[in-house]
Amino acid sequence: MDKYVVFRVEREQYAVSIAYVVSIEKMMAPTAVPHMPDYMAGVVRIRGELVPVLDMRKLLYGRAIEETDQTRLVVAAVDGLSVAFIVDEAKEIADIEPRAIKPLQLMSAERTPYLVGMAAMPDRLLTVLDPRVLFNHLDEAEEIKEQVAAAQLDQSV
Repeated sequence: MDKYVVFRVEREQYAVSIAYVVSIEKMMAPTAVPHMPDYMAGVVRIRGELVPVLDMRKLLYGRAIEETDQTRLVVAAVDGLSVAFIVDEAKEIADIEPRAIKPLQLMSAERTPYLVGMAAMPDRLLTVLDPRVLFNHLDEAEEIKEQVAAAQLDQSV
């Protein structure tokens, strides 16, 4: 059994391997970064590190998240960079058998390579995603990395 962090975006439940998750944080107001894509809400400082904040609802559905008391930041390690994903709600840690995750047979699979598959749980279906592939699939991934690195340097001077 592998452990996954389960979170909700809109009415759908998603799971990401706990191996990628650094922490789950209460929502905090990000500082905007000029000239960044609209799905990037800005950056926050978590334990001294500047972390880009990406709106999962904007990435997946094209609409901004509406913040509530349940809104959380799921912070994931992505190629040496921590990235915070805004989700509607962080639900639980779930055990999922690797064989329970079935690959997606969608025509859009090549446009959404970050969707690893569907996990059939006794009471629900979870869409399993890989945060590294999601981040690196973004057209502006390198630009975001550069902006965060530059901002981090400015902070240390």
